[in-house]
This record gives sequence, structure tokens and C-alpha cells, in this order.
Amino acid sequence: MEIFMYGETEKNHLRFSDETMNRLIGSLGHVERAVEPDIFKALVSSIISQQISTKAAETVKERLSQKAGEISAESISGLSFDELRSCGLSGRKTEYILGAARASIERKIDFNALHSMEDQEVIDTLVSLKGVGVWTAEMMLIFSLQRPNVFSYLDLGIRRGIMRAYGLKELSKTDFELLRSKLTPYCTVASLYFWKLAGMDNWESVLYQEEWI
Repeated sequence: MEIFMYGETEKNHLRFSDETMNRLIGSLGHVERAVEPDIFKALVSSIISQQISTKAAETVKERLSQKAGEISAESISGLSFDELRSCGLSGRKTEYILGAARASIERKIDFNALHSMEDQEVIDTLVSLKGVGVWTAEMMLIFSLQRPNVFSYLDLGIRRGIMRAYGLKELSKTDFELLRSKLTPYCTVASLYFWKLAGMDNWESVLYQEEWI
């Protein structure tokens, strides 16, 4: 399993830029998140996971892997609509995945070329695919391309983590953008910590420790 790569340079920048980030990093240590370098495979996984539980998504992915073998545009295109549906996919998600595969095979989108594009260009390219929105494209930037400065206002987990970290009852887009400017150029790394905090049951203990590393 590959993980998102970052180190002391990024953490030190965030710790010196913001006292709350200093506390989070000091308390949580090094947060790891898995990545999928194959962006087509990552995109298929993301489409599968939309609006269903993690457990259900894993079941569908396992069934798809059994039918298709290694997930690629070619292997997906080799399956019929009904074969894909039999993996547990909805009709709409089946259309989205087949559409992404066709876009790759017909060279409408060169997924390998995304690695050399700027962040906004990647987003613009991916959202041209049916079923792919800005949030999905932003997640591809993070969990496949490992871009260091992605900060998604559309992500509920990130917003929840920020509100917990800073003691906010709501988070305006203006305040979000102010925080973005403070945490740039390592907003992605900050996001890993906000996600971690958002998913913790004992999150208050993280914020109110008496001593920080």
C-alpha cells in the first residue's frame, strides 16, 4: 500500500504558520492516508464509493476485480453493461464508469497526461466526464496525484475537522479561504489532519492536552 508522501518540511511549515495546526500535529503525530497512483483505477473506485457505505463499496470493488481482473480502461470496456451491473453497481454508476473507460480508449482524455497538468487543468479535464464533479476531481488530485496544496470546501469531513479544531459552529467560504491562504502551500497535508480530527470520537482530548510535542 502506498501512502501520501510528506515530511518534516511540510509539518514544520504548518506548525509555524498556525498555532492550531501546531497543536494538531503535535498531538496526532504523522497522519497516514493511502493513495492509488493509477488515476483511472482511483476514479473508478471513487465513482463506486459515491453515496454508499465503505463496506458496500468494498464489496462492489471486490466483485469488479474478480470480473475484470486488474482495473483498467481496457478491462472495463471488455465487460458488458449487465456484467458491470451484476457487481452491485447502479445503472447510473455503470454508465459513468463505462464512459470514463471509453474516454480513455478513444483518447478523449489521456489519464497519464494528468500527472503533468496544473491542478485546475486536472479538475477541468475530469469534470468533463459524466458523473465526475469538482469534489471527485479534487480527491483525485490528493489520493492519486498527491498534489500538496488541495483544500476542498466541498468536503464535509474537512469542514467538520476545521470547525472542531477552531471551535466554530459554522464555516463560511470567506473564512475557509482565509485559512487556505494561511496553510498554503501545504493545504493537502493540513487536510489529512482535519480529516483525522473529524473522524475521532475523543477529538476534544486532542485539542485540550496540557503539553504539546
